[in-house]
Amino acid sequence: MMLLSPRIRAVLLVAASTALVAAGAPAPGPLGIGDPLFPHLGNPGYDVTSYDIAFDYSGDNSRPLNAVTKIDALATADLRHINLDHTHGKVSSVLVGGEPATFAEKGEDLVVTPARPVRRGLPISLTVRHTSDPGGNQDNGGWIRTGDGLAMANQADAAHRVFPSNDHPADKALFTFRITTPKGTTAVANGLPTGKRTTDRGTTWTYRTAHPMATELAQVSIGKSTVVHREGPNGLPLRDVVPTADREKVEPLLKKTPDHVAWMESKVGRYPFETYGVLIAGARTGFALETQTLSLFERDLFTTKGVPQWYVESVMVHELAHQWFGNSVSPRSWSDLWLNEGHASWYEALFAEERAGHSLEERMKEAYRDSDGWRASGGPPAAPEPAAPGKKLSLFRPIVYDGSALVLYALRQEIGAGAFDRLERAWVQRYADGNATTADFTRLASSITGRDLSGFFQGWLYGAKTPPMPGHADWRSAEPADDAARSGGGAA
Repeated sequence: MMLLSPRIRAVLLVAASTALVAAGAPAPGPLGIGDPLFPHLGNPGYDVTSYDIAFDYSGDNSRPLNAVTKIDALATADLRHINLDHTHGKVSSVLVGGEPATFAEKGEDLVVTPARPVRRGLPISLTVRHTSDPGGNQDNGGWIRTGDGLAMANQADAAHRVFPSNDHPADKALFTFRITTPKGTTAVANGLPTGKRTTDRGTTWTYRTAHPMATELAQVSIGKSTVVHREGPNGLPLRDVVPTADREKVEPLLKKTPDHVAWMESKVGRYPFETYGVLIAGARTGFALETQTLSLFERDLFTTKGVPQWYVESVMVHELAHQWFGNSVSPRSWSDLWLNEGHASWYEALFAEERAGHSLEERMKEAYRDSDGWRASGGPPAAPEPAAPGKKLSLFRPIVYDGSALVLYALRQEIGAGAFDRLERAWVQRYADGNATTADFTRLASSITGRDLSGFFQGWLYGAKTPPMPGHADWRSAEPADDAARSGGGAA
């Protein structure tokens, strides 16, 4: 995710667990998997292997969609109850292994009780019939209503507002989407199309991912859109989803994507997925989002006069970089968020320097000046404070963006550009399609360099104060303002 700068947002505005519990355990309640930032998110006791989700869209983006979510999983414990993260929709029935199961809602969990307990090591097949409601507060994430339909913004904890799931990036799975829409409406989702069938009811569009994906990265776009196809490096299929009325207006920027992919590949290696593209949505979100293989952007970012082209391209590269950092290599817990946003901000800044002459060093010097204040208000990069209650976007503070890119700059200064580049390539190769932690990154850095870097990382990732910058002894960090030190959690 990239929060748009206050200046750019001003320009745009002017222009326009209950957990899975074993047999014999106490009555089920929301337990989660213990993520320090989202303690009730996710469910222990099983590993999802695939989702098959069908949505039926009426043409009215204020009405709930009828939906069927099928989940295949493997039990990692004996389970009397099977718990799913789910809220903001009505469940009408649940099948487990094809047999009816009882169910109850507990907080933001759907607690399913199969006719017979599920034993460890056995497969689980669930079918949930439910509604998926785009109404309510859009700031909470999930479905976002666009000018002509719907799109998704599920980061960090909102996928379960759209479909029942194990809604934590530690449990990645393959996805199939089947979206039925009325005539004149186009549906696009993560992955590649595998079928399109038209009946009297409308058209059903089917998409399937070739790589596992975290629930927070799911994307379904429904609207009066045009899908623009082109080819990227090494024959990579690219497809952009744009409002039909804006097709020609946005093309000068969209045609830059093959070059962006080639630039990123020159830095870290081959693009990790089966396709890529840009989704331009007619909605004001205040951010861009790295939904896997189809990144989400505000329409106004591409169409408003006064927004510099280099800035738009750098935002595009930020979300593209996430396909490696955050999507292919996903965090094990949300405290590892700095690995996602720090890397995306790093390559965004590096691109701006190489292609538009905006100094990376000056940007990092400015970040260093503000870094102590960011740490005081939101915690250090690898131990961020939780989001403010009811404001999930407050997790995405400056410390996880430029404050974390600053860690990477310091690391490159410490170990040299050659070792840093080897580390980056090794990171995305070793943990591709999986999950990794801050400890994994620090161990790999020490292995690549043949040095114990634990002391370096302890200060830069966990210190209350920013350590001295290698090679820049003259850089100074400003004293935190009193109100910043007291704030605890910053606003988005």
